[in-house]
Amino acid sequence: MAKRFIAGAVCPHCQKTDTLAMWRENNVDVVECVKCGHQMREADKRLADTHAWAGKIIGVFTPE
Repeated sequence: MAKRFIAGAVCPHCQKTDTLAMWRENNVDVVECVKCGHQMREADKRLADTHAWAGKIIGVFTPE
């Protein structure tokens, strides 16, 4: 698993710059701060976005 650093990125937890490493695990993007260990996953982000819209979606348009 090859990890890449994200130049100029700031950790949302500890606010340190240039400490975020990114890799792909089971088709999910993972970002981890090498200073504080805070992790973010793309799947977590999509789940949070879904919760933000909970109860606000009226319907889904499916063209035929």
